[in-house]
Amino acid sequence: MKKSTEKTNVMRILDQKKIPYQSHTYAGTGAISGREAAAILNQNPSQVFKTLVTYGATKTNYVFLIPVEKELNLKKAALSVNEKSITMHKSKDLLPLTGYIHGGCSPIGMKKPFQTTIDTTALTFPTILFSAGKIGFQVELTLTDLKKVLPFTLKDLT
Repeated sequence: MKKSTEKTNVMRILDQKKIPYQSHTYAGTGAISGREAAAILNQNPSQVFKTLVTYGATKTNYVFLIPVEKELNLKKAALSVNEKSITMHKSKDLLPLTGYIHGGCSPIGMKKPFQTTIDTTALTFPTILFSAGKIGFQVELTLTDLKKVLPFTLKDLT
């Protein structure tokens, strides 16, 4: 259940830009949470990140990546993007906004680019894993390689 031969749009984008990554799958396992996915993939849950889509008081959309075992601190998130407050988008809003569904949301390949912030804990690992844009699929890459396809900042978010 480690490597996948099926390609998602995220994987195609990474391939097109010649960015090295490793793909992982847990499709068909019934895992629904990030923690379950990390366990099935035999990965450290601190190294597996979830993609959260939010909006600020100014109605600007933001993307945050945090470890699956943590919760987004809304005050820290708001501070990191200079907003008074941050609110999570509802699951039903994700597909029209990002092109992804809840549980399969990737920071790469969204319909529009949104300001992205990754929790600083990502710096403690040589690579991080996050959704490949489809439930049951993850990609693993370095922050240096991720920066080649996705501009982001690093902030304390949890």
